[in-house]
Amino acid sequence: MTDVVAAGPIEQAALLRSGDLSSRQLTEATLEAIERENQTLNAVVEMLAEEALEAADEADRRRAQGEDGLFLGVPIAVKNELDIAGHVTTNGSLACTQMASADDEIVGRFRQAGMPMVATTTLPELATSGFTESAAFGITRNPHDRDRTPGGSSGGSAALVASGAVGLATASDGGGSIRIPAACCGLPGFKPTHGTMPSSGGWHGMSTQGCLAQRLADVALFLDTFGSFNTRLFDAIRSDTKTLRVGVSMAGSAAAGMRPLDTEVRDGVRAAADRLSDLGHDVRDAKLNYGVDSKALTVRFLGGIRQSADEVDDPSLLQKNTKGMARAGRVFGPRTIAWAQRAGQRWGDTVHDSLDVDVLLTPVMTGVAPPVGHFGGRGGIRTVLAMNAFYPYTAQWNHAGLPAVSMPAGSDAGGRPLAVQLIGRRGADATVMSLAAQLED
Repeated sequence: MTDVVAAGPIEQAALLRSGDLSSRQLTEATLEAIERENQTLNAVVEMLAEEALEAADEADRRRAQGEDGLFLGVPIAVKNELDIAGHVTTNGSLACTQMASADDEIVGRFRQAGMPMVATTTLPELATSGFTESAAFGITRNPHDRDRTPGGSSGGSAALVASGAVGLATASDGGGSIRIPAACCGLPGFKPTHGTMPSSGGWHGMSTQGCLAQRLADVALFLDTFGSFNTRLFDAIRSDTKTLRVGVSMAGSAAAGMRPLDTEVRDGVRAAADRLSDLGHDVRDAKLNYGVDSKALTVRFLGGIRQSADEVDDPSLLQKNTKGMARAGRVFGPRTIAWAQRAGQRWGDTVHDSLDVDVLLTPVMTGVAPPVGHFGGRGGIRTVLAMNAFYPYTAQWNHAGLPAVSMPAGSDAGGRPLAVQLIGRRGADATVMSLAAQLED
């Protein structure tokens, strides 16, 4: 049963459809696996066992009556930033204490689909960080190396999926919060074009919903089912991709200077480039220049944290670093925010044309998953600068609103996952998914 729990929704749905497995059996096994793995990962905010088993029984009844929904009876873990009626949405913070009175839109769709929600997962306070450590819930750890972070902000979801404790978990990405945990934990992490997924749009349009699973096909199926795309992403995985112009860049966007790029990370990007070239794609170096858009990105990022901080139940309980980030964001008024949003849209619309490429290939991080506590003990701006130096490759694509995916690219000498990133044009999610599938193969 352990292999089935980790398998992901496609394989699980096939077993449920065949009658070889009931949703109750699968959900019970998933709950047991989460309880077991969470003892060392600390990736769970709340277990939802009673409700999950009730939902599993209802899914079994629906299937017995002839219903055959794609995700009917498939368990899912939910990042604790989405409202689930009757539960506290902590957003990783002691400052959020109110019980949700209604489901978030995407949570409501999970219920309609018949998906048992088995647990809520940890995140850093207000989803601000690329590491999952908080005063509210402590340190979440990486299943590949318990002394390393699983990344953030979707670190709890990534840790559970990578450990095999659950086949599918929600994630969101406002500055790299799907792609960074995916890279840290050796998973595919797809950030879709902004505006394609429900329950998205936070941080002044920078944040979008998605998921984490062990296989790209499971991610594509989730996005197809709950999002809205011009072309089915699942079909794109299985289709031949036309010859694409792929631009390779190691340049990052860091306000106070990038951390030096690890040799193994650089080698991983070059190996991915060679793989795509061998497949017939036109691979070339690209000279990315971020310019003024780095300033506009900062406006939206800090302004978004300020907005999130203003919405908590008791601001006095926010962490010191969160208060510092929010304070820095208070200088940006509505007109400045609107300027920054326009700048991001404009840059996203032109960046690929300016480089004469269809897709960009970059690192995700400057190294492998950093040690737990690596970013601790800093104030707000110092935390932002330290993260920006280590993670200079992700947030600009939230600012641009473009589809981007982190893909596993082997391991370093210590067995810790390496990753690469592909970035496509606005709306070209299917192209990115197809190219990513070629790397996964």
